[in-house]
This record gives sequence, structure tokens and C-alpha cells, in this order.
Amino acid sequence: MTHLIAVLPGDGIGPEITEQAVRVLRALDLDLDLRTAPVGGAAYDSHGHPLPPSTLELAQGAAGVLFGAVGDWKYDDLPREHRPEQAILGLRKSMGLFANLRPAILYPQLANASSLKPEIVSGLDILIVRELTGDIYFGQPRGVRVLEEGPFKGQQQGYDTMHYAREEVVRIAHVAFRAARQRQKKLCSVDKANVLETSQFWRDTMIEVAREYPDVELSHMYVDNAAMQLVRAPKEFDVVVTGNLFGDILSDEAAMLTGSIGMLPSASLNASRQGLYEPSHGSAPDIAGKNIANPLATILSAAMLLRYSLDAPAEADRIEGAVGRVLEQGFRTSDIAEPGSREVSTSEMGNAVLAALAE
Repeated sequence: MTHLIAVLPGDGIGPEITEQAVRVLRALDLDLDLRTAPVGGAAYDSHGHPLPPSTLELAQGAAGVLFGAVGDWKYDDLPREHRPEQAILGLRKSMGLFANLRPAILYPQLANASSLKPEIVSGLDILIVRELTGDIYFGQPRGVRVLEEGPFKGQQQGYDTMHYAREEVVRIAHVAFRAARQRQKKLCSVDKANVLETSQFWRDTMIEVAREYPDVELSHMYVDNAAMQLVRAPKEFDVVVTGNLFGDILSDEAAMLTGSIGMLPSASLNASRQGLYEPSHGSAPDIAGKNIANPLATILSAAMLLRYSLDAPAEADRIEGAVGRVLEQGFRTSDIAEPGSREVSTSEMGNAVLAALAE
């Protein structure tokens, strides 16, 4: 069976890092139809929109989407609906990609590259499950208005709306509980229930769903405390589930525990396990075209694509094992380089992974 994979390189370093992931996928004994399409600023330049209909159609019909990164400073003055970042929001919404999985794993070889002491972070293996299509990012009403009363009457006010429907919380809860069952059976739900009605509703719904998973230990933590505990005692966490806004922040914080955000893959899934797979970092336009970006997060995202959307765990294991061997051999891009390591370019890191894959 041929599996259609949409490859959306995007902007900045996106084309460089996705190229290496595509090389790795092509090296596997799988029947893959890899088709490339423009997205983000590159799509705006060529099609006048960051998510052209042809790109959206390709993504919707694919088994999985391998996504690079979008964004560049030169697009900052565009109307919001034409900015590159609208492409990823549009894909999430149109494909129903409500569950974002972000593993934060510290490879033993990178213990010294972490921002924390090795004794605190060695052995780190966290999975953050982030709800991706609700919360304040998509809430209505939103906008700018003139206040008609109160101490700031007559002044402009920007506003957004945070809300969650019950089913939105229930479905992400099931994803998180099932993930916890496959790991250490510990799930921490992060909210701000002491302040926000939305968070109290989130917590109450999590407790309700927990009755279906008596084998999983559910705990709760306020988001400010969770942010502190991630740097104080990160290995106390196993699976973390949280809303869109809090998950956006906490997953980037967790990334730095692994030595570099360039090591952090992610998967965004819908109810049919169709997914969009991307590195957790951005487009880094300041280093675009220099062949120095770390492609490992994108290569590991390709492994997640195989595992979650193509049901090919053995091939995913091969990729992840190859990355481990490359790090063991001392290969490092500049973001994770240390004294005595073998600093390599983006393409050279791709070559090293391919060589390890062939072993």
C-alpha cells in the first residue's frame, strides 16, 4: 500500500531540515509517495496566501504531513490573515488536529548540553499532551473595542476569549490517559483552576474521565507551579496534559531541558490518527541558508509520523536508534556542540543519520 505524505517545508530553515528528514524516509523500505507543496511565507510569495487551496487539499488527503517551519520578519507588516503563521493554525483547524504530543527526552550524550545540572535532568523522559484547537487562541469574541464604562472608559481595549466545550476536554483527556497507560501510569493535568472558570471546568472534566482509567494516577497542578517544577524536579513528571495556551509555553520550557529545542519533535493528531509532524522550534530566519540548523527534531518528527499515522513502529525505532548512535559517535550541530564533539552541518548530520540507519 502506498502512503501519501505531504511535505511542507515552509520558510527559514524549514527547507533545509525537511530535506534531511525526507532523505531518511526515502532510505526506508516503505512505499511512500512524498509530495512537496508551498506553505507559509513561501506560499504567500507564490500564491498570495500562506495556505493555498492546493496545499490544503494535499494535506487533507495525506496519511501524514511533514512540516518544516513558517515565519520571517519580512512578513511582520502583512495583515494578520496573510501572515505565515496562519498556515499552521489553518491546518490544525481544517484537519481537526486537536491532540499535540511533544516528547521531551534527554539523550544521555547531551546531558551536559541541558540548561540544568546533569544530576537533575539525566534520564528525563516527559510527554506533554497539549490540546491544540481550542482555548484562547481560537475563542470568540476577540478584537479591539472602545470601553463604554469603568475606570478606563473611552479607551481602546484588546480582548480575547478563553473557553472549552466539554467534548474538547474529554477527547484530549482520553488521549492523555491512554498515553499514560503505555508509560508509567502517571498523568498530571495542568490548569489555573484557582483563578479561571475555564480551568475549573477543565479540572472537573478530567476528574470525570479519570473514572474510566482507575489504573492511572491523576494529579493536578497550577500552571505557575508546573513551570517551576519543570526546572526544579522535571523527572517527577511522566505525562502532562494541559490546554492550548499553557501547553504552548510549558512544552517550549521542557524543550530547553533536553539541551536544545532543535532536538524536540512533535505530532498533532486528529481522531483518525492523521497527523501533522513538525519540529518544535521555529523558522530561525537569521540562520536560514547557512546549512547549520539542527535537523534532528525534524528527523525524529518523521519517526513519529511512522509510529502514529502509518503504524510502522519498527521503522520509527530504526530512525530513533540511528539518531542515538549518531549522538554516541559525537556528531553535533552548533546548537548542541561541546568541547571534543564533532561539529557538523545540517546536511552532514543528515549523512550521519543515513549511515547509522544503514548499519
